[in-house]
Amino acid sequence: MGRKWNNIKEKKASKDANTSRVYAKFGREIYVAAKQGEPDPESNQALKVVLERAKTYSVPKHIVDRAIEKAKGGSEESFDELRYEGFGPNGSMVIVDALTNNVNRTAAEVRAAFSKNGGNLGVTGSVSYMFDATAVIGLEGKTADEVLEILMEADVDVRDILEEEDAVIVYAEQDQFYALQEAFKNVGITEFTVAELTMLAQNDVELPEDAQEKFEKMLDVLEDLEDVQRVYHNVDLGE
Repeated sequence: MGRKWNNIKEKKASKDANTSRVYAKFGREIYVAAKQGEPDPESNQALKVVLERAKTYSVPKHIVDRAIEKAKGGSEESFDELRYEGFGPNGSMVIVDALTNNVNRTAAEVRAAFSKNGGNLGVTGSVSYMFDATAVIGLEGKTADEVLEILMEADVDVRDILEEEDAVIVYAEQDQFYALQEAFKNVGITEFTVAELTMLAQNDVELPEDAQEKFEKMLDVLEDLEDVQRVYHNVDLGE
């Protein structure tokens, strides 16, 4: 895999720590998940996933509670889940997931972010075939061998287990997400540095300096859009 997940996460967390953007995005995602099913994570797996992610980003409890209470209160606000696929500078590949209450606005903003920074939107399927839907769990205090033993004991299948700096990162099929968590919780591990359902590129690419500058600007513009929840790509940012 070699995605240096911790470094990517730390850079994002550091950037978002100076704004309320990450909290607003999680608030919207929690509300949508709670609205689509029961507002109880024990009976709503989508909500449970979002709450696990929120925990690793230190989203304040009042943000979580407010979003769930809004869903419980019968709010009529609704959001469409959208996925855009496109190409950045030098043919780099990008996937954008959004939650929006105005599809036309979001489409125009995402298209502009691509076109003004050396990229262009593609059709559905033009990029996603080069990415794998992946569950990622990260934890500290164990070696890769110890983590492998835990998962073998629990009979959980994984793709890869890597030691990245001070943490161990486990990559698995998305349908193993809950099994991974339960395996660790059964041995007393309840805190995770990463708990994500994500899209990982099958192969990373390196861009020349001028193209990388354009790509990073495009990435910043996309991530700053209110309706954009997450952006996945295949560019080695060099962390």
